Amino acid sequence: MPLLKHLDRFTGLPVRKPKPIRYEASRPGELVHVDIKKQGRIPEGGGHRALGRAAGNRDRQRGVGYAFVHNAIDDHSRLAYSEILDDERKETAAAFWIRARAFFADAGITVTAVMTDNGACYRSRAFRDALGNGVKHRRTRPYRPQTNGKVERLNRTAEDEWAYARFYPNEAARVAAFPAWLHHYNHHRPHTALGGQTPASRVHNLTGNYS
Repeated sequence: MPLLKHLDRFTGLPVRKPKPIRYEASRPGELVHVDIKKQGRIPEGGGHRALGRAAGNRDRQRGVGYAFVHNAIDDHSRLAYSEILDDERKETAAAFWIRARAFFADAGITVTAVMTDNGACYRSRAFRDALGNGVKHRRTRPYRPQTNGKVERLNRTAEDEWAYARFYPNEAARVAAFPAWLHHYNHHRPHTALGGQTPASRVHNLTGNYS
């Protein structure tokens, strides 16, 4: 039985606590979330998710290694820019951000703040210099990945809808499928958090320039 303090005194019905309000930046570019997703590469013939645990053990023995998916997502529009790169070194992260910032600029978005975790590449001088003038660097609280929740959600969506959505015979096939998926994510995939809108629909320049 619920406690009396959890019931409405007049109706006797349980009192529902209001859901916490989701934070959202007021305009595109006000905050961009940046993160890196480490992902095991697929060996020739397919990986363990398709072929089973025994194949996964062979993958580790063969040392197929990892790919690193670098992601940047705008807090307001959920417009995303991503690249699959070979490592997470400071120079790689810095160069990725320069290209990501150019992508957002082409869409008419001026970035004024970036949020990352406390990884070594993001604490480097190289990344600080790459941020650019007028861009504030915010860091998540240690051991609190939910602070950067929008990019964490992008990581999960990419896993479900691209990385492990179907059988890929090798890593090259999965990499080749990524640009089409990212285009779909930005331009055609309705987002529940946006009330059914697409990220592109929240960025006027992008919607007009790209189909």
